Formats: sequence, C-alpha cells, structure tokens
Amino acid sequence: MQKAYLFIGQLAGNEGFYLSLQEAGYILIFKPTVELATGVVKGNVDAELVLHSAAIQYINYDKAIIVSGDGDFTCLVEFLDRKDKLLNVMPPNKHFSSLLRRYNHYIVRIDLLRETLERKKKYKPTKKTEINGRSKP
Repeated sequence: MQKAYLFIGQLAGNEGFYLSLQEAGYILIFKPTVELATGVVKGNVDAELVLHSAAIQYINYDKAIIVSGDGDFTCLVEFLDRKDKLLNVMPPNKHFSSLLRRYNHYIVRIDLLRETLERKKKYKPTKKTEINGRSKP
C-alpha cells in the first residue's frame, strides 16, 4: 500500500483546498503558521517531516520519497540512505541544495517530469469534418 504524506501549514479559509488534497489521496499533517513582518506566512514543517520519517512512521514503510530540495533534509536523506529506506529525493527544479549533491543517484527533478505528470486534456473531436476551413456538407 502506498501513502503520500503532505506536511503543510494550516490556514483558515483553505479548507476546500485541504479537502481536495485529501480526496486526491494525501494524508495531511497540519502545522500552525506564523506571519512574518514581511507578510509572508510560514508553516515550519521540516522538523515534523524528519520526525515522522525517522521515528513515527519509520516501521510502516519500505521506501521513502522526499519531495524537497531543501538542504535541511540532508540529515534525513543520509539516515534513510544508511538504513536502505530511501527511494528518491525529488527537488522541484535544478536549484536544489548543494548538500544533497552527494545523493545525486537518488535525485529525480520534478521539472523534468512535467510532461509526464501534467493532466492532459482529452481530445474531443468535433462532429463536423472540416475541409479547407469549411464544414463538410
């Protein structure tokens, strides 16, 4: 059985978004948020992700996929690698922490998977067959 945990800051007014994530199959782990003086809202989820991966859920999974390029997770990546519990590290693009470079064999960049991951619009043929810009009689 595969599970996807999403560690996310909880904001009032986003209930519909959270529900859609849960309906898509994510298990949400909520963290309180703080608003910085700049107006940016942050939900510090780093420690929660490390704790769940290395202790709370550790015996409940065979392999982990860490979706982040943040160097703060290097200790977790190292730990999971040593325990043979790491499948992939998935940064969003080529700009991920240099601390993760020694784990390049685990790196799968999400931006390179965009075409594969995007939801494609289904082709809907029209009922009319067009010839030279006109409908066929």
